[in-house]
Amino acid sequence: MSVLAAALLGLTGAAPAQAAPDQTRAARNPVIFVHGYNADPGVWGSLRADFTASGYTDAELFSWGYDTDQSVNETLAGQFGAYVDEVRTRTGASQVDIVAHSFGSLVTRWYIKHGGGEDAVDDWVSLAGPNHGTSTAWACALWSQACRDMTPGSYVQDGLAEDDETPGSVSYATFWSNCDEVINPDSSVPLAGATNVAAGCLEHNDFLGDDAVSKGVRDFVR
Repeated sequence: MSVLAAALLGLTGAAPAQAAPDQTRAARNPVIFVHGYNADPGVWGSLRADFTASGYTDAELFSWGYDTDQSVNETLAGQFGAYVDEVRTRTGASQVDIVAHSFGSLVTRWYIKHGGGEDAVDDWVSLAGPNHGTSTAWACALWSQACRDMTPGSYVQDGLAEDDETPGSVSYATFWSNCDEVINPDSSVPLAGATNVAAGCLEHNDFLGDDAVSKGVRDFVR
């Protein structure tokens, strides 16, 4: 694996066991974790464990896996929307909360803004998301559609930036670092209208295991 691919790697975890709708959980939204570029479900481990320790059950935590070389707007946002509908059906919940890392931020934002997801999402959290593009993505843009989508000025970036960056009644939060080796510039992460949290000096994948970030995320979705 190249240094760039390793840096862009987003960590994920295994999907929970299936569960029938449980109306006793209606007051708390199920949480969907969405990994970043060049990853698959397998290791959202630390953050999922923290959610479990704070009272969530496996039946309330979901991890979405997807082909990260596909197009955000043409393919992935629609697939994610279908997954959100599936989670809502399984749990009986009217809305979900989303925690996205890196490239997953773009996929989930496009679903909310252009895919009809405003009413289905309550809270949205971006960890180190290239929300206004990252120049690092030029290194893999030649062969990867996802990397092209992450480059500054791409069609996806323009579509997400137009008009309101944080549309609807969704509550938005971002966590960013001034030591992130993947997101360049650092100012790409914060969004107008969101709760933007400076996480200190963290490298790109450290967001997924940092205690302070974990607490901030859990406090926000609660």
